[in-house]
Amino acid sequence: VIPDGNRRWAKEHNLPNVLGYSYAAKKLEDFLKWCINDFDIREITVYVLSKENVEKRNKKELDIILRLLNKYLEKWDKDNIFEKKEIRINFIGDLGFLPEKLLYKMERLHKRTENYNKYQINLLINYSVYYEILKIIEKIKKYDNVNEEIIRENLLIKDIDLIIRTGGYHRLSGFPPLQSSYAEIYVLEKYWPDINKKDLENALNWFY
Repeated sequence: VIPDGNRRWAKEHNLPNVLGYSYAAKKLEDFLKWCINDFDIREITVYVLSKENVEKRNKKELDIILRLLNKYLEKWDKDNIFEKKEIRINFIGDLGFLPEKLLYKMERLHKRTENYNKYQINLLINYSVYYEILKIIEKIKKYDNVNEEIIRENLLIKDIDLIIRTGGYHRLSGFPPLQSSYAEIYVLEKYWPDINKKDLENALNWFY
């Protein structure tokens, strides 16, 4: 999912961007619950921050997004969501820019959930395809002969079947292109804070 349109939503409602991000974070929590509890979707990949977002957002906005991420990770951890539903959580991207405490929390959550295999949530943070290519190269250097199957096995996430994008733009914006080559793209004109469970159901019915 590409949860786009948070700042545009805030502007249309005459609200500061911080509230747009706040509503967006709560909606992401709702969305993940719908996916798992109502539709039994086993793997969900969320484009939290692209590399371009990290480079172009001002520091104040970036700090707000990271504080919200920290807040919800703490909440989900405290509520034992991952254990109850057997959810593995992965944080994928160049995470070196993150505050040390947040990075430690993410590493701890990943380690604690890595053996769960019922559901999987991938949060893309400071992700770009070039980052993924570099990681693939690092992994495949040990092979004498490299083929397509080896490259596929070393992708950071599995192939993606359906991409839902809010905000009306018909583009991937760097969302994992290697895994999205055969994905169906479902675009909603409404902004991310306005998405509801019926929208998700419509997207799934359209796909299937």
